[in-house]
Amino acid sequence: MEMKLPKDIEKNIAEIITHIGDDPKREGLEETPKRVLQSFGEIYRGYREDPSKLVKVFECESYTGMVLLKNIELYSMCEHHMLPFVGHCNIAYIPDKKVIGISKLARVMEIFARRLQIQERLTDEIADCLLDLLKPKGVAVQIEAEHFCMRMRGVNKQNSVMVTTSLRGLFIKDPATRNEFLSAIR
Repeated sequence: MEMKLPKDIEKNIAEIITHIGDDPKREGLEETPKRVLQSFGEIYRGYREDPSKLVKVFECESYTGMVLLKNIELYSMCEHHMLPFVGHCNIAYIPDKKVIGISKLARVMEIFARRLQIQERLTDEIADCLLDLLKPKGVAVQIEAEHFCMRMRGVNKQNSVMVTTSLRGLFIKDPATRNEFLSAIR
């Protein structure tokens, strides 16, 4: 699904280039406003995607253990500075007679990551979406990410990593289940 943006946005991007001190008509920048719009279509495609239309749920009454997808590469854009944050996401759930294809866990994460975000909300949105779609016994999501708004500007801290965790159901109620998740993602 392609992003439809008014043509005058290219003009606005050219004005930003002028404002920061460069010439949008110089060689190398002439096509930049158009390329920026094209990249926005990809970077922010999550606004045009609906996880409920993506996920197909399968009956599976026999499996009762934890399902975990680890180290899913993640990038998103900070809503405060429109700078990237990048890292990894771990997603787990305990089925209650329903499972989904493992790649769909990454796709659900991707839909929410491809929006202007804060990491805390992103973590919750993934957990809440899976809780709603699967009705599992529990969901756990953990994200570890480096924020370029801290690396490139502001405090300029190059090696700081933010960790957020959202737990639902058994991952909150049962310490053994929570510990199994936390041990598995180390």
